[in-house]
Amino acid sequence: MTHPILTRHHVCFAGQGQTPMLFAHGFGCDQTMWRWVAPAFAADYQVITFDYVGSGKSDLTAYDPNRYQSLQGYAQDVLAICDTLALEKLIFVGHSVSAMIGVLAAIQAPQYFQQLILVAPSPCYINDDDYVGGFERRDIEQLLELMERNYLGWASFLAPVAMKNEDNPDLTRELEDSFCSTDPEIATRFAKATFYADNRSDLPRVKIPSLILQCTEDSIAPKAVGYYLQHHLPHSTLQIMQATGHCPHMSHPEETIALMKAYLAETL
Repeated sequence: MTHPILTRHHVCFAGQGQTPMLFAHGFGCDQTMWRWVAPAFAADYQVITFDYVGSGKSDLTAYDPNRYQSLQGYAQDVLAICDTLALEKLIFVGHSVSAMIGVLAAIQAPQYFQQLILVAPSPCYINDDDYVGGFERRDIEQLLELMERNYLGWASFLAPVAMKNEDNPDLTRELEDSFCSTDPEIATRFAKATFYADNRSDLPRVKIPSLILQCTEDSIAPKAVGYYLQHHLPHSTLQIMQATGHCPHMSHPEETIALMKAYLAETL
């Protein structure tokens, strides 16, 4: 199937099942990061992967700075894919910032969605009174200043913090290489949209059941964030993983797959 939207996002298909499962990658990544998890669902689902504009093999000429200055622009991309493919009863799997992108899309057009699977999600990365997001505002400002001043240095700093699996340096290198392959200006705008976003007030508006996969020792989205989401996201189920770091679909794919399959078996 050839369509401008599908070409723009380098949409790929696999699987034998009827129920669609859309995998959305996190900041600084692309759809290849799902290669250890997505194939495990191909026998039972229609597996769909894609790249946000500015990432992976997407059409860079389609990048619009105004559209992508907030997460709503990325949510519109998800809905454009859903509309183009006429998806129904979709299982949306979003890593990191894509979890909130999926939340925004599900609020706007719930008719497409059946379940949300939120991998290492966070509705707000900045601490606020009694809310623990993991970062002080000045931390984020300094991180973004480093991006603009020394992008490669920023990538080499953040990759091991996000991956947090010192015994598997290849994963850290892959994440760092992925950061470095993204256009610095596009990455910086996406980072600002991500780290300055505050979607806490959106959570009660979600009517779609969700699974929250919260990692242990995640410096990007600490455990307190998982409990906050469980408390404020209706119809949600929280699973605290043994996985460490912020990318369990890469570092601990077997556990990620097992928890996803158990949840789907219980709820579908």
